[in-house]
Amino acid sequence: MLLRDKVIVVTGASSGIGALTSRMLSEHGATVILAARSLDKLEAVSASLQGRHEIIPLDVSSDAEVTRGFKQIIDSYGRIDVLLNNAGYGKFEYCDEMPVQEFVDMMNVNYMGIVRCTKAVLPFMKKAGMGQIVNIASMAGKVGTSKSTAYTATKHAVLGFSSALRQEVKEYGITVSTVNPGPIDTPFFDLADPSGGYVENVKWFMMKPEKVASAIVSVIEKHKVEVDLPWFAGVGTKLYQLFPRLADRLSYKLLNKK
Repeated sequence: MLLRDKVIVVTGASSGIGALTSRMLSEHGATVILAARSLDKLEAVSASLQGRHEIIPLDVSSDAEVTRGFKQIIDSYGRIDVLLNNAGYGKFEYCDEMPVQEFVDMMNVNYMGIVRCTKAVLPFMKKAGMGQIVNIASMAGKVGTSKSTAYTATKHAVLGFSSALRQEVKEYGITVSTVNPGPIDTPFFDLADPSGGYVENVKWFMMKPEKVASAIVSVIEKHKVEVDLPWFAGVGTKLYQLFPRLADRLSYKLLNKK
């Protein structure tokens, strides 16, 4: 098994994709470190894992907590083979109606959280001459839609960061991967779309979390650089980048469902 005994840190592991992916990684024989803010939720996920694992309460928006948490992991295991940066959230609102602080807070978690955790593992991965950093971005980072200016900006930042970092660490044998899913049927929308209107409009398009978690495991196993989910949405983003004005006209009603 390709992942047996690999030490894999998963942020945002207390629910949704993070929890499900942690469970799958454990089933594949990995040693999984589940990190998130809520100890109660982490303990609930832990109860469903049979393999070797550990839970660490960790707020990725805090420099001090990230430093403390990753030091604890290194002290215990001596290495981190894979970092899965999954922590993040979204709120959908028009730009002029969303407070500036919401933009700041979302960027601090979704983007700066990845920066903090990545900087925490890089020295050890460089010294080892190997490792993988998997950043969960979003199709929103490639194609923006109405009421997602804050969220889209965070995921666009994640994609830019990942692309540049990939060039920096290649010579050290470190792989930087991005996973870009579209809408997923998870508790993410409890906060992002409390009215349920967006979910109702795109439920035909929403992916099952098991499919996304399985794709993430495959990215880790095969050291893939980038995966767009679903695949046809990835094709759509490429066409959008080639013909942005035409794509805007054709996709306006299809994409703006919030």
